[in-house]
Amino acid sequence: MANDDEREALLGPDDGLSSSRRSGATTAGGPRQKIKSLYESDQVLGRHSPYRAEDEAINICGGGAANSLQILSEADHIVAVFVVAFDTKAGNVIEWKLPEDVDLDGIEFKAMTSGSHTLKTDFVYFRKSNLFGLACFENMPVTNASERGARMKSVGILATSYTLLYRHMQFLETQVKQLMRGRMDISETRDNGSIDSTDRHQLERPYRYDQLKAFWEDKKGVLPPGECSSITTQTISMVASANDIKVLPAELKVTHPAHCFSQFLQFFGHQVFVLWKFSLLGKRILFFSPPPIGVVCYRVYCCCCLASHSMHRLLSSAGVKPHFYINIADIDNLESEMSYIACTTEKIFETKTHLYDVYVDNQIVTTPSDSLKDLLKISDADRDKFQKLNNQRNQEQFLREQIGDETLDEEDVFTSFFMEQNNRLFQTLLDVSLSQDRQLMSDHMKSMGLDPIGDRAFLMELVETYGIDVMLMVDNPCCPN
Repeated sequence: MANDDEREALLGPDDGLSSSRRSGATTAGGPRQKIKSLYESDQVLGRHSPYRAEDEAINICGGGAANSLQILSEADHIVAVFVVAFDTKAGNVIEWKLPEDVDLDGIEFKAMTSGSHTLKTDFVYFRKSNLFGLACFENMPVTNASERGARMKSVGILATSYTLLYRHMQFLETQVKQLMRGRMDISETRDNGSIDSTDRHQLERPYRYDQLKAFWEDKKGVLPPGECSSITTQTISMVASANDIKVLPAELKVTHPAHCFSQFLQFFGHQVFVLWKFSLLGKRILFFSPPPIGVVCYRVYCCCCLASHSMHRLLSSAGVKPHFYINIADIDNLESEMSYIACTTEKIFETKTHLYDVYVDNQIVTTPSDSLKDLLKISDADRDKFQKLNNQRNQEQFLREQIGDETLDEEDVFTSFFMEQNNRLFQTLLDVSLSQDRQLMSDHMKSMGLDPIGDRAFLMELVETYGIDVMLMVDNPCCPN
């Protein structure tokens, strides 16, 4: 739950209620109607969703109306909804959950991340086994002795994929605010001079989960017995046809703050193309940052986008796995992972060098592997690509302004640039591998947007990773002239 300057939740017009329930089963003052009103106009948070009656679809990634309508038709497949609270004696605990028999062991440390006690609000994407979750956190000061001056809660959901989790962020934010204030003592609030009509309504609802229960009934997905631990892992495969080059696949749609991608570029600068190389190589990439963690989850998302291409049917690649937020409880699982992109607030991971190939501490990108250290260097071709990307973005912005549309789809520009770049790179390598001599020359590297000298180590690692049979004929000058 970052502030509005950092994030704008993208909400869709579909409230998830079936037509039969809309037609008569929902009363004007019932919890389901309240849920719908929270999606359409959130008075508690003091802002309105971007929904308009004339809108026909959500446009998340610039893929057009057809792609957006497909998103709206997808089922949520939410398998659990829960509330996590901090108890002064027991620590993080699951306060409430549905279904009651669902195994959420450990989720209390995912939904309420390490270091979150230093924040007022935050949000987090995470993975539990082969399920994905989203939780919104709030920390509110109180004066009662039993809570030792602070009340902390997270409200979250768990689903079979993270494709549509973004739809529910604003609802989760509102729910955690209501639950936080549900136990506030009225006299305490009045003495502090902060009570208003909204707070008074919330004060009368201590430990009331009506809206969460209604949400679960409307959104729940039914899984066969045992599926919670055996669902096929959602791997980002990014399969697309040439005509759909600008359409990001459904598995890689996560709501992001306004200008998420431009912030990613500004934050890392030319190092974006260092991360690009490691992403294409399928390395284990771990982002570290002190809280808040929500914006770092978006860095995981952006980094996954760097490796997007449509050549998977021709290449031996398993794709990129986003783990989002991880903590020390994930160490055993990470030891068996060959490729992932994740983030953490726990500094201890820096010492666990066997768990990652690339460690990103805010803007500092490092690797414990001697064989990968050359890839940390920014080549002249990287600088050229960075300038080209910025020029492409500025040109798109200018064209939109010319037609009176000042809203630039950052995600569309970003993902299409890297998909085109990666497709060109792999197509060139495959063409050379099918030639008679299989010789890869300097001109080939330049056509792929690579530096014949500075990117030699990267290219050698790349063709080995994907099993592409070429002979690199570019000289490797050990002694400069």
